[in-house]
Amino acid sequence: MEQKRKKGWDSTSWASLTPFGMGETKPHHFKEMIRVAWENRDQLGYAWRILNQGCCDGCALGTTGMKDWTLPGTHLCMVRLNLLRMNTMPALDGEMLTDLNQLKELNSRDMREWGRLPYPMLRRKGDAGFHRISWDKALNLAADQIRKTIPERLAFYLTSRGIGNEVYFAANKAARFLGTNHIDNAARICHAPSTVALTRSTGVGATTLSYTDWIGTDLLILVGSNLANNQPVATKYIYHAKKAGTKVVVVNPYEEEGLKRYWVPSVTESALFGTKLTDDFYSVSIGGDAAFFNGVLKHLIETKRVDRPFIDGHTRNFDEVERHVTHLSWEELERSAGTTRKEMIRFANQYADADTSITVWSMGVTQHSHGTDNVQSLVNLALAMGRIGRPHTGLNPIRGHSGVQGGAEMGAVPNAYGMGLPVESESADHLKQLWGFTPPTQPGLKAGAMIQAAYEGNLDTMMVIGGNFLETLPDPLIVREALARIPHRIHQDIVLSPQMLVEPEAEDGWVLILPAATRYETPGGITETSTERRVIFSPEIPGPRIEEARPEWWIPVEIAKRVYPERASLIHYEDPAAIRADIARTIPAYDGIQHLKKQGDQFQWGGVRLCEDGNFATDDGRARFYRASLPHTDIPEGMFRVGTRRGKQFNSMLWGEHDPLTDSVREDVFISPADADSLRLADGDPVLLRSSFGEMKGRIKRVPIQPRNLQVHWPEGNALIPFGRFDRLSGEPDYHTIAELIPLKASSGMEAAAGRA
Repeated sequence: MEQKRKKGWDSTSWASLTPFGMGETKPHHFKEMIRVAWENRDQLGYAWRILNQGCCDGCALGTTGMKDWTLPGTHLCMVRLNLLRMNTMPALDGEMLTDLNQLKELNSRDMREWGRLPYPMLRRKGDAGFHRISWDKALNLAADQIRKTIPERLAFYLTSRGIGNEVYFAANKAARFLGTNHIDNAARICHAPSTVALTRSTGVGATTLSYTDWIGTDLLILVGSNLANNQPVATKYIYHAKKAGTKVVVVNPYEEEGLKRYWVPSVTESALFGTKLTDDFYSVSIGGDAAFFNGVLKHLIETKRVDRPFIDGHTRNFDEVERHVTHLSWEELERSAGTTRKEMIRFANQYADADTSITVWSMGVTQHSHGTDNVQSLVNLALAMGRIGRPHTGLNPIRGHSGVQGGAEMGAVPNAYGMGLPVESESADHLKQLWGFTPPTQPGLKAGAMIQAAYEGNLDTMMVIGGNFLETLPDPLIVREALARIPHRIHQDIVLSPQMLVEPEAEDGWVLILPAATRYETPGGITETSTERRVIFSPEIPGPRIEEARPEWWIPVEIAKRVYPERASLIHYEDPAAIRADIARTIPAYDGIQHLKKQGDQFQWGGVRLCEDGNFATDDGRARFYRASLPHTDIPEGMFRVGTRRGKQFNSMLWGEHDPLTDSVREDVFISPADADSLRLADGDPVLLRSSFGEMKGRIKRVPIQPRNLQVHWPEGNALIPFGRFDRLSGEPDYHTIAELIPLKASSGMEAAAGRA
């Protein structure tokens, strides 16, 4: 479709006639901006320099300062502003940690607000708390213990919290230098199924397009996603896409308020009157994506609307998928998808009538034990219609954190030394020529398997860079026990987190805390890779420093050097520029990263879009179809599917109890009016959710969600979900369960709702 943007304002697209949405259920961005300015009032100059010069440490849309490569103008959202204080706040008082009894009732939000980690600290088994030690003693302690630990019992984990490519790569190389492939990162619990499905089908585990392709596509499809919460700048892209004639379609169990309408603060028209974002909505059950999109493909095949020339000329294995979907009965598809044949056919016709389309998906698709099948159903549909490799078409797993796209590409995963380098003898031999040592050749443990190994007593030492397993993984009681069973833990971070306070069970056990510098404090700067594969340089920003904080990349490298000082030269780096040069030598797609030196420097690996003209990065240049199997979806009468959702938060970091997008609080249980009526429940009524694995208390909130489906906030809902249930192919944890909803005695639903208001 030719891009012809509507000029001027269009009142038919407005969400409200009330200026700034006064009285509406919506975020109040400008009020929030004032709050952020007040929080950072002691470092306003430094805060401004971070925003104006740094690469955003929020979601993975990617900026340089407050500009991007998609649209002109300012790009700034509340995700980035809420993260700002973590970069400007002073150090906490380490004396507070000498007696941990006073901390037992605090949560991660409380701990985060205390301030930055000030210096290395150690707690041995039986100690009341942590005491300060020198960097030299801390590094030697870690190195001595790793030297005693056999590689099979040593593991590394990295979060995505502001971490750059240099950190992922350095940790990857350090782990392999120490003889272990037990290394993983936060991508394992978000888009691991996307990586698996895309890699095996197209040869590349990344988005196939650029954000500019959104603007002018016929159809923008959002599946299992809430961009307004997690990637709010994307709503600006949608605003301009709609100006160019794009239709926006959402496939979700719950009709998200922030996708129906949103007030984009950097667009005057939208800031004043809001924007209706969604043109059409398809309601499915939690986990029903594979069935829904298999049904769509079934209809397109039966009506002969698939792109046979593209299929025959550029793909393989379509016959197998064709047999699979045509043999699925509509009754089976309806039961699994939670919707009707009519709705699947309606979507199929809408999809086929478009010439171009982009499919964007998030955690609602991936965080299932059948997450790879869900993603595969999206990939199969796009391939069957030739919707890949052309302008305004493609597949877009949208990343939720600035550093996470680069994590696997830099090799911080158990099954690859880096993008294009699988863990195997041939790759290891190649790396010996580059690195001077041979990395281990047996694939290591994925993140969830590491915690399982810890629970079973099979890990002796673990280095955790960022993150908080207690809040990010299902069944926090099991996770806590697993952490306690690791005798020696090394936590590298910028702030305190609850997992650091878990005391080891072993008599000789200890927990070591190492304070890290932020990306903006790192001499020589760092790079990140955005969702659209853009590698962006973020410079060091002048400002105050935590005196003993050390660069994130330096810490694992220095520990590794001290483990084997006789071979230390093999892993030595002078600065991040030296790491970038090593990345360019090791990972061919990243050739060019060595030239990034100043603000604004960037390149997009793979070009503007991948798979152009039907040329795929597979061994024969053809894409592959794979069956997308349906999960077992029958649930007992009276039970509900339960999914997790995000509120006023960024990943597991909570900013507040109230979510202005949905007017909900953390304890709310989202339920359909039909289900609430059948149980005679009003808004605010207390209920108990009980699964086979745990329970949680909450209060009823009636919302437009698919019947027999409930949503609860994450991580609170983790108590209901069993640990150890993973997607078979990717290792992604399943964040869904089946639960009973038990009404509790309430004074009055109306009174509870009034009290909450």
